[in-house]
Amino acid sequence: MGKLGGFLQIERRGVPYRDAHERARDYREFMVVRPEQELREQGARCMDCGVPFCHNGCPLGNLIPDWNDLVYRDRWREAIVQLHATNNFPDFTGRLCPAPCEAACVLEIREGDAVTIKQIEHAIVERAFAEGWIKAEPPSPRHLSGQRVAVVGSGPAGMAAAQQLRRAGHDVTLFERDEAAGGLVRFGVPDFKIEKRIVERRVQQLVEEGVELRCGVDVGRDLTVQELRESFDAVVLATGSRVPRDLAVPGRELQGVHFAMDYLYQRNRFITRELAAGNALRSPDGALPTGALHSPDGAGSAPTAAAASVASEGEPITAAGKHVVVIGGGDTGADCVGNALREGAASIVQLELLPEPPAHRPDDRTPWPEWPLKYRLSYAMEEAREEGVGEQDYAVTTTRFSGDADGGVAALHVAQAQPRPPFAPVEGTERELPAQLVLLAMGFLHPEQELLDQLGVEKDPRGNVKAVAPYTTSVEGVFAAGDARRGQSLIVWAINEGRQCARMVDRYLAGKRNGRAGVSGAVPEDGALLGHADADEGPEGPPSHVSGGVSVE
Repeated sequence: MGKLGGFLQIERRGVPYRDAHERARDYREFMVVRPEQELREQGARCMDCGVPFCHNGCPLGNLIPDWNDLVYRDRWREAIVQLHATNNFPDFTGRLCPAPCEAACVLEIREGDAVTIKQIEHAIVERAFAEGWIKAEPPSPRHLSGQRVAVVGSGPAGMAAAQQLRRAGHDVTLFERDEAAGGLVRFGVPDFKIEKRIVERRVQQLVEEGVELRCGVDVGRDLTVQELRESFDAVVLATGSRVPRDLAVPGRELQGVHFAMDYLYQRNRFITRELAAGNALRSPDGALPTGALHSPDGAGSAPTAAAASVASEGEPITAAGKHVVVIGGGDTGADCVGNALREGAASIVQLELLPEPPAHRPDDRTPWPEWPLKYRLSYAMEEAREEGVGEQDYAVTTTRFSGDADGGVAALHVAQAQPRPPFAPVEGTERELPAQLVLLAMGFLHPEQELLDQLGVEKDPRGNVKAVAPYTTSVEGVFAAGDARRGQSLIVWAINEGRQCARMVDRYLAGKRNGRAGVSGAVPEDGALLGHADADEGPEGPPSHVSGGVSVE
């Protein structure tokens, strides 16, 4: 496995990013793929571990040592087969996952020395697309079941469930209330982290495999629950966790205080429209950035016409020329910082309620192979500091907002927060921050409740869909996967849940064909589910603590 002694001879070379000053002036992806020979050398560092802990660190159970070794041996086509065996969308995870597998790598016992798993994964799938190895895999006619499944929500969990169920031979309809599929990967995550052509090529793969895509349909409103249940043999709820955590302080009603996702949705739709129209996107200094519209290989990042259509967006939200404060230190907050910078914000301050993590892994709190609670500089804050407009503060609590004569927000009043819940303000530490735009990026509480209530599914104490058996709700024929079931989490958990939920739906439909639908009793043993039967067990990763989003190595 790998090169004998390679980890002793070859130094780790992490994921390279484009220069921070350069990338802050366009919307192209900032990740760079290393030359093939360097990637093969990095794959050679993978040890022949007695127990490869990276398997446990990855919620998908990716066969990491296998494809590392195949890359080292220049067997790329076999590597993509191994990668797709557990992960439908490695081109998503290779860009957006924080890589808990690397934190669990045996080489990470010496901090900072893990195998560069994420960049190898990214390189494998991009090589496979470039070579034409990734094609649609529709089911053969003799394997068609004739049974119909509705998947509600087209984020990573819904897309994975839809693909698995279609390949199993079922007629699958994927419902999405927005104008294009992809969920938050399309509308929440900026182009400079994942260009939307990457999402669109996977959506097109689903369509070519026979998945019916119905965008602009809000299930529960445009399509009633009764119509849904009468038209389909099974329903998968993959609606995500979309109710944001609010900040209940005086002045919250002022204009200019918005939820982060409202801002990110508008920015992503704006970029999509501009790219689709062939318009140049201006950088903060007003100059036209060279190559802003296309990736280095000349492929435009504009998706299909369906994705370029515009939904009603309400009040325009812009950071241009404003003092911006982002409340929340995670991925969403970092994406707000990156967008505000590219709009030309006058200043950007990012606030985090929790204390600043230590610079290195605290072995007494998060020992290897757990995800280390340590400081990570986000890609966005690196850019903002490079431009001289960024500041990041920890252990800060907001006490109130104050406004101007026109009813807009003018300032935040903050104080140092005590280090433990309820993080009360420390007396005598109050100060004021100027702000004409405040973005609340404090995480999400639970799925939107209207559809769940109409279906009558049980919910857990947090408001998520309760699974009475793996991925199975209290209503027969209705299943749940992803953030709608487990709460806000990582993209790798979403894909894993979609895959495993599809297996439970397929088993249910097989029973229905054989007259065993609704039979109570133990779930049949399935070797493919081992290690995944209870998706609440396993590495939680960044959502449980401060995370700087995609970090700078």
